[in-house]
Amino acid sequence: MRPQIHRSGFTLMEIMLVLGIIGILVSIVIAAINPTKQLNDARGADRRASVRELENAIVQYIIDGNTVTGVPTGITNAQPICRDTATGAVCSGGGGYDLSALTTNGEYIVDVPIDPSQTGALLSGYRIYQVGSFIKVCSPVLDTSCGS
Repeated sequence: MRPQIHRSGFTLMEIMLVLGIIGILVSIVIAAINPTKQLNDARGADRRASVRELENAIVQYIIDGNTVTGVPTGITNAQPICRDTATGAVCSGGGGYDLSALTTNGEYIVDVPIDPSQTGALLSGYRIYQVGSFIKVCSPVLDTSCGS
């Protein structure tokens, strides 16, 4: 008679069951984390920071005795802000507002912030408007009433 050899180890069925359970757990974790929402939240925070940065630069520019003219009144009339590379006639010809004076020598801001979803070469993705004596900046992505 041949002696029986007892091999210890895992069967194919046990390995498949463990891999299946791990796969289910991984899919639950990915659904809970929701990377798309996390990315959108991060971009939203970037937009809010850029809006504050532009508003602070404009306020400092005005405090230093400069004037900002031709800003439309009301958020529904908000005018697009041009990138700092599009100035003068190029900017106004594209229907934008030129804030390149803020970037001169990096005195107020180094460059005009650009919205993460903006792909055009002329506009920054942000808009400028005036409410009373306050000049405000908004993002059409964050505020649907920002501009027409």
